[in-house]
Amino acid sequence: MFGSSPSFGANAYAKVGIETGVISASPHKLIVMLFDGAMTALSNATQQMKNGEIAAKGQSISKAIAIIDNGLRASLDKKVGGEIAASLDALYEYMNSQLVLANLHNKEEKLIEVQTLLRDLKSSWEAIAPESIKATEPPLKITDPLAPKSTNFVEA
Repeated sequence: MFGSSPSFGANAYAKVGIETGVISASPHKLIVMLFDGAMTALSNATQQMKNGEIAAKGQSISKAIAIIDNGLRASLDKKVGGEIAASLDALYEYMNSQLVLANLHNKEEKLIEVQTLLRDLKSSWEAIAPESIKATEPPLKITDPLAPKSTNFVEA
């Protein structure tokens, strides 16, 4: 009737939720969201590789590379970060090269290796969150604004 698939509406609402989360997130939370996005793209790529969906696998790996390179790596301040920033830069470069090899040779273990590295970095990043962020920033929750609201009845 409307010329779109049923999942289009759900995807649109999810996108709005993510965009709202990005706008309201602290810089620290934005980095966490980049880690999550890259790991999700790699999970998708792993499943697509198993299913033989070559084009989709390539797109997912390309998305992960873009997040690592244009998000995580680009956010490094090498002047202020010193040796740590330089080490992270080299690690992000290594991740990208492993993802290229994974894509070229269908090596699932390389996807898993990079996903594990991202998960470890994310955990470390979350552990160093400023206390003010840990205390005040609620976790990102994507909700459907058209979903029925639950009602709470109070018994007297």
